Amino acid sequence: MAKRIVVDPITRIEGHLRVEADIQDGKIAKAYSSGTSVRGLELIVRDRDPRDVWAFVQRICGVCTSSHALASIRSVEDALDIKIPKNASLIRNIMNQALFLHDHIVHFYHLHAFDWVDVVDALNADPNKTSKIAQSISDWSKSSPGYFAEIKNKVKKVVDSGQLGIFANGYWGHPAYKLPSEVNLLAVAHYLEALDWQKEVVKIQTIFGGKNPHPHYVVGGMATPLDINSDNGIHAERLMNVSQLIDQAREFVTKVYIPDLLAIGSYYKDWTYGGGLNNYLVYGDFPTGDIRDIDTYRIPRGIILNGDLTKVHDLDPKDPEQIKEFIDHSWYTYDGKDSGGRHPWEGETTFNYTGPKPPYDQLNVEDKYSWLKSPRWNEQAMETGPLARMIVGYASGRKDYVKLVDDTLKKLNIPLEALQSALGRTVARGLESVLISDWMRNDMDQLLENIKNGDETTFNRSKWEPETWPKTAKGVGWMEAPRGALGHWIQIADKKVKNYQAVVPTTWNASPVDHKGNIGAYEASLKDTPIADPKKPLEILRIVHSFDPCLACAVHLTDLENQESTEIRLG
Repeated sequence: MAKRIVVDPITRIEGHLRVEADIQDGKIAKAYSSGTSVRGLELIVRDRDPRDVWAFVQRICGVCTSSHALASIRSVEDALDIKIPKNASLIRNIMNQALFLHDHIVHFYHLHAFDWVDVVDALNADPNKTSKIAQSISDWSKSSPGYFAEIKNKVKKVVDSGQLGIFANGYWGHPAYKLPSEVNLLAVAHYLEALDWQKEVVKIQTIFGGKNPHPHYVVGGMATPLDINSDNGIHAERLMNVSQLIDQAREFVTKVYIPDLLAIGSYYKDWTYGGGLNNYLVYGDFPTGDIRDIDTYRIPRGIILNGDLTKVHDLDPKDPEQIKEFIDHSWYTYDGKDSGGRHPWEGETTFNYTGPKPPYDQLNVEDKYSWLKSPRWNEQAMETGPLARMIVGYASGRKDYVKLVDDTLKKLNIPLEALQSALGRTVARGLESVLISDWMRNDMDQLLENIKNGDETTFNRSKWEPETWPKTAKGVGWMEAPRGALGHWIQIADKKVKNYQAVVPTTWNASPVDHKGNIGAYEASLKDTPIADPKKPLEILRIVHSFDPCLACAVHLTDLENQESTEIRLG
């Protein structure tokens, strides 16, 4: 008989996620993913000026704020057929690329590393051996025996105090940990360094967007005043500051992040669990031309089914038959009905909680059990995110993807199929960072060249005034966010938002079972995973964290009777 274990909440993520798993014969027989908080931003932006919506939907998330802003801006520009200046496109790319690098590195070191790295075991390390390992894999400057001895002493003071602080509640000593003590010490040292690095790279968004984590955007381009001779605009000194930050980011990726990733990954090559669906969805992004010209995307668009890399299927977010959100196991209704699927343009956000009254032991997984809907492509469950992007790029024959993936597989001595796992998902995030750091350098060079040639335009005001808009319009803002494919669908009528729906990456990945019994990416990835100790389900955390879940940073409550909305920040 299966034994049900519950992990609630999953920690080291953004938002509130509950996972229930049935353990039988030492393995997960079935798993259930439940989003336990609700957003409701779609209701908050209804009847508002479409030009203002980006500022509201930024609050969907406390991490990917600029992702939601950009997707929203693009949806309005798509609806109103607005083309933005080249400089604005470059600045948007650079800001999004900075977010990617910040998000991926913070995820690896501060959210996911503890699933692979035993912090307390670092106290058994020989700093001299750690130094030799560090110098053998990178020429990063901080790699002396004295440096690692100092880090070891810091960790020892924390452990001896009996108050582990940021290292508390780990499953230290768990049999799933495989790293030598010296590699554990190396990872802990770079965990601390990454804390310092991450606060620097976000300055790129601050300079171009005015602030972080909620930078400014504008329908029609960017509200970024480029003027190399002005004291108030983005002048030469600030541009050089951005350029230096980009170079520093590239150095950290190549000399710290990637060497650590390969060093740690080499000890877990046989841990091939967590693959799951093998269906991948990518909208594509980082255009070198207009956003509507999909062929210019550095991240190519496409669908992979059943792990078959010989065929990349076409994807159209505007096709009402391709993308639908189903609610058969979600706490919503469509026109009072408890089931069915809708394309986001016709979507509805009507809450209908029918779950157990807290506190409760288990969810009724045979009925509705999540605040997440079930997005499907042609009624098939999909995974989205860094692994999906690397798989689609590889299958599309993009030379930069193929070379990077093949070289990495050779270094780790693993087959291509091994990428379809929790480890592969983690590796893919690192490889993507290599590509993005190069693209960011190229985009910044192009921006500097444009300014040098006298082009400082960042805004197209031709359709800014509502009097220029049609009576009705609808659009889609698609993009790739760090965690995967993000789409915002908008309908505009009489110069106001008539309907708005956002389908976020984690809705795809963490979705509950659908009307056909198809399980989502999280639930599929956990199936058949061995659990060494049900009381310490490190394996569940390892797999779920590999997706970098992002459910919500705040719970948005809507008073349906009085139509009032309140945001409660969770501390």
